[in-house]
Amino acid sequence: MSETAEARLKRMRMRSWRRGTKEMDMILGPFSDERLASLDAPTLDIYDALLEENDQDLYPWVSGAQPCPAQYSALLAQIGEFARARHITRS
Repeated sequence: MSETAEARLKRMRMRSWRRGTKEMDMILGPFSDERLASLDAPTLDIYDALLEENDQDLYPWVSGAQPCPAQYSALLAQIGEFARARHITRS
């Protein structure tokens, strides 16, 4: 049985908020709440694959401390920009 679009988004939101590190929870959780529903299907596929990555790899990628794999570069740039804008407006 295949996953419905609604169930997929719900699963991805939950996985975004329940990462291995609090830092990634606070980056991916809000992004997923505000942006997942508006992403197109190919980008959702990339995000789903991104959720399989280790937080120890993700954080340096999204923060720009290390280069990320090419398949994630556009999405991680979007996530990083979202997180920085969110931090600035909350400070």
